[in-house]
Amino acid sequence: MKQLLAAVALVLCAHSAGGATQPFPLDRVRLLDGPFLDAQTTDLHYLMALDPERLLAPFRREAGLPVPTPSYGNWESSGLDGHMGGHYLSALALMWASTGDAEVKRRLDYVVAELKRCQDTLGTGYIGGIPDGATAWDQVGAGQLKVDSFSVNGRWVPWYNLHKLFAGLRDAAVQGGNADAKTMLVRLSDWALRLTTPLTDAQMQDMLRAEHGGMAEVLADVSQMTGDLRYLALARRFEHQALLQPLAAGQDKLTGLHANTQIPKVIGFARIARLAGEDEGERAAEFFWDTVTEKRSVAIGGNSVKEHFHPADDFRPMLNEVEGPETCNSYNMLKLTALLSQAHDGQGRYADFYERTLYNHILASQHPGEGGFVYFTPMRPQHYRVYSQVDQGMWCCVGSGIESHARHGEFIYAHDDDTLVVNLFIASTLDWRERGIHVTQSTRFPDEPRTRLTVDNAGHFALKLRYPGWVAPGALKLKVNGKPVVVSGKPGGYVELKRDWQAGDQVDVELPMRTTLEPMPGLKNYVAVLHGPIVLAAKTPQPGETLSFRADASRMGHVAQGAVCPQEAAPVFVSPNLKEADIVRRFRPVPGQPLTFTAPGLIQGAKGAEKLELIPFFRLHDSRYMVYWARSTPTQQSLLRVELAKAEQSRLALDAITIDQVAPGEQQPETDHGFRGEGAENGIAPAGRWRHAKQWFSYELRDPRGEARVLRLTFAKGDAGRRFDLLVNGQRIAEITLDRPDGPQDLYTRDFPLPAELVRASSGQLVVKFVAQPGSIAGGLYGLRLLKSGDTAP
Repeated sequence: MKQLLAAVALVLCAHSAGGATQPFPLDRVRLLDGPFLDAQTTDLHYLMALDPERLLAPFRREAGLPVPTPSYGNWESSGLDGHMGGHYLSALALMWASTGDAEVKRRLDYVVAELKRCQDTLGTGYIGGIPDGATAWDQVGAGQLKVDSFSVNGRWVPWYNLHKLFAGLRDAAVQGGNADAKTMLVRLSDWALRLTTPLTDAQMQDMLRAEHGGMAEVLADVSQMTGDLRYLALARRFEHQALLQPLAAGQDKLTGLHANTQIPKVIGFARIARLAGEDEGERAAEFFWDTVTEKRSVAIGGNSVKEHFHPADDFRPMLNEVEGPETCNSYNMLKLTALLSQAHDGQGRYADFYERTLYNHILASQHPGEGGFVYFTPMRPQHYRVYSQVDQGMWCCVGSGIESHARHGEFIYAHDDDTLVVNLFIASTLDWRERGIHVTQSTRFPDEPRTRLTVDNAGHFALKLRYPGWVAPGALKLKVNGKPVVVSGKPGGYVELKRDWQAGDQVDVELPMRTTLEPMPGLKNYVAVLHGPIVLAAKTPQPGETLSFRADASRMGHVAQGAVCPQEAAPVFVSPNLKEADIVRRFRPVPGQPLTFTAPGLIQGAKGAEKLELIPFFRLHDSRYMVYWARSTPTQQSLLRVELAKAEQSRLALDAITIDQVAPGEQQPETDHGFRGEGAENGIAPAGRWRHAKQWFSYELRDPRGEARVLRLTFAKGDAGRRFDLLVNGQRIAEITLDRPDGPQDLYTRDFPLPAELVRASSGQLVVKFVAQPGSIAGGLYGLRLLKSGDTAP
C-alpha cells in the first residue's frame, strides 16, 4: 500500500508540474500603490467588518451546538446557508497570504477552530450549513435522488454550497498555513467518498444536473495535496459528461445553459487532465475558453444575460436586459485562464484576456469607497449597477468578490526553472526566494503607458515580458539601464531578455496605448471604446432623478430595478463616415486627467450629450452609464431612433404593467420565487427554457399593492394536447388544454383573469400552482407574468 501511494504521489507531482510556467505563491508578491492595492485595502476592511459569529451560525446549528448569534439573512437564511462561510475562509486565507496582516490570520485560525469543533461534534467528517443537512445527505447516500438544475431532493444546490467549504479549507491550508484545515479537508473528502461510493455512475451523472460548483477541481486538489489516488477517482466521478463530451468534440452547445454552473466544471476538466496526464479534459477546457472569450463575451470580458448563455449570434439581449454579465462568471473565467496559460508558454492571448477582464469587470465590480460588490453589470445603455452592503447582501458575487480582491498578486508573475515571466503591469514586488531574486515593478499603469522593473539582486535568469495584443506591431520599446534594446517579439507574445543581472539593473518598458472601437458581437453598429485594454464609459445621470445604488436584502435586491431609459433616448456617435478611424480621431484627451476623453461633435443626443466625458469604466460608480454606443450618420440618425423606439415600444409597455414575473427553468428566478414541485423537470428547447411536471409545480408571486388582475402564461405549440389545472392560492382559476394556434411563432401567450376577491384576500402573495390532470403533464411553461391589466397585447 505504501508503495502504491508513493507511486501515485510521483505521478501526481509529475503531472502537476506540467506546463511551461507556474504561478508564484501569493505570499511572494506584495502590491504597491495603485488601483489594485486600493482594491485590496478596501476588501480588507469589508472582510473585517463581516461578523464571523453570524457566518458560523449555520454550521453550529447543523452540528447541534449553541448558536449565540443568528446567521445573516438573504441567501444565508433561505437555503444556501453556509456558502458565505466557505468563501470567507478562502478570502481570509488569500488576504493573509497577500498582506501578512496578523489580525486576518487570527480571524482565519479562529474560524477554522470553530468549524473543527462542529466537525468533531458531528463525528462523521461532515460539516456544513445546509438546512437539515443530515437528512439531505442520508437521502443522497441511499440513492434517493430527485434532481433539478438547482436542487437535489428539494435542497438548493447542496454540492455547490458544500464546495465553498471544501475550497475554503483548501485555501486555509495552502494559503493560510493552517494544519487543522488540511486535516479537516481530508476528513470531509473521506465523508464525500463514503457517501457517493454506493451510487452508480448513472446516479452520479443524474445528480450532476444540479449545479455543483467546483467539486471536481477541489477533489483533484485534495488528491495532489495528499498523494491519494482515491480522491482523483472521486473527482472524475464529478466530471459532468453532458458538458465534457460535446466540448471535447469541439461542439458549442452552451446556448441556454446557466453560465456560471459550467465554468467551474470546465476548470475541473482541465485540473484533472493535468493531474492524470490526459488530453480529453484539456481539449474541452481549451475549446470552451476559446468559445466563450471569442464568441460569447463583451468588451469588459464578462458574459451571459440573466445568468445564462444567450445565442452566440444574437447579442440583442445584452442590450435589452438589465441583468447583464454576472461577476462570478468572470471570477471563474480568470481562474480558468490562469490555469490554461501555464501550458501555453508564449501565448499572450491568455494574459490579454485576463488583463481585460481584471480591470474592466472585476475591478469595476467593487465600490471603491464602501467595498460593496456588484452582481449584474448591465450593458444596456444608460442603466446602472447596485452594490452589496456588508450586513445585507449575501449573494454568490459577494462571496467571490471578497476572494477576488484578495488575490490580485497571483497572476502578475510566473516562472519556470530559470525564467521569470511578467504577465501584468501592476506596481508590486516579487520575492523569488528559491533563486535569491527580488524584483520591484514601478508603474502608474494604466494612467501612464509604461513600467519599470528593477532587479535588486545579482543572478542569471531570463526575463520574459508580455507584448500586449493592444500594442501596435513595432511600438513596444525596451531599455536596459537606459540603453535601447532591439525588440524581437510581436503583439500577443512575449519579449525575452536573458543575461547575468546585476543588483540595480533596470528595465524600462514603453507600452503605447491606442484608442480603438470594439463592436458588440453580431451587432457591429454598437461599439465600445477602449484605450489600450481599458474600457471607457460615460456617466449619464438623468435630470431630477434620485436612484439608490445600494442593494438591500430583498429577494431581488441584487438587480438594479429602477426604470430603464428608452434606447432611442441614448446618446449616439454621429459621423458622416462610420469607419473606426474617422470616429476615433474625434476623441480628445482632457489635460491633467489621465484616461479621460471628450469627443467634440461626435456624441449627439439629449441636452449636454456633446459634453460627456469618457473615463475608465472601473472608475465609474454610482451613476447611469454608457458602455456600448450606437453609431450613425447624420442622415440615418432619425431613422435609427425610430427603429429603436419601435423595437422597444411593446416590451416597455409590457414591463410597465408587470408586477412580478418568473423565467421558468432559470435557477435564480425560480429560487427567488419559491419554486416547489413533484415530478418536475426543466430543459432547453429552440424556443427557450421550459418547466413542466408530471404531478405539479408552483411559484410564489408578490403583489404588495393588490394590483394583480391577470396572469399571462407562455406556452409552446409542440405541447399541444397537454391538460392541467391552474390554481392560485388553492383556488382553481382555469382548466387548461394546450392548443396549436395559427401563426409562425413557436411560442404563444394566454391571459387568465384573477378574481378580485382572491386578490384582496391574498395579503400580497399569490401562490400559482400548475397541477397535471391524470395521464397528462402540467406545462411546459415558458413564461409567467403577473399583470396589472391585460391591456397590452400578447
